Amino acid sequence: MNLILLGPPNAGKGTQAKNLFRDYQIPQISTGDILRKAVKDGTELGKIAGPLMAAGAYVPDDIVIGIVEERLKQPDCANGFVLDGFPRTIPQADALERMLAKNGKKIDAVVSLEVPHSKLIERGSGRRSCPVDGSVYHVYQNPPKRAGYCDKCGAGLVQREDDHPEVIEKRLQKYDAETSPLKDYYAKKGLLKSIDGVGTTDGIYAELRGAIGKA
Repeated sequence: MNLILLGPPNAGKGTQAKNLFRDYQIPQISTGDILRKAVKDGTELGKIAGPLMAAGAYVPDDIVIGIVEERLKQPDCANGFVLDGFPRTIPQADALERMLAKNGKKIDAVVSLEVPHSKLIERGSGRRSCPVDGSVYHVYQNPPKRAGYCDKCGAGLVQREDDHPEVIEKRLQKYDAETSPLKDYYAKKGLLKSIDGVGTTDGIYAELRGAIGKA
């Protein structure tokens, strides 16, 4: 089963992709996670991507497409995958279709998580992470026991550069302009299913499972 999860930043795509992996054993391919790791590790890719991501800008298509193509060649993708954060534009979607066709594969379903902008900014700007062990908290929904510090190791929590409200707003504007057209693109192919991305994690996942079942 080859899936794409569409939705703006902080729509919950990563959380639901992890649920899909738990139940179907198909890996989540998050270009955002791959790029953030590259930035943290100080790789050549990270040096290019870091300033762009901090400014709320997209990384160039050729770099992202190359990352995805290499990832899809790995053995754990043989039985399926969940793309999270890619494609972002119609040219990327076209490139993905060509890439998959070359390897005898296709996308089975595209699920769009619909969430209002105000909720997206609240979700993102409240997120805090531990720079030591990677634990993630939220100042409203999942606060640490001691404000500002990791429950597991006691390290001071940090806010990612791309989680500042002004950066989130820029990313949302860019999403609306460049990524939202993908909904029409995949609807015309008969692949798009839209679900409400507001509610409990389990409730949203039940809707997602239902959408996949219909596909």
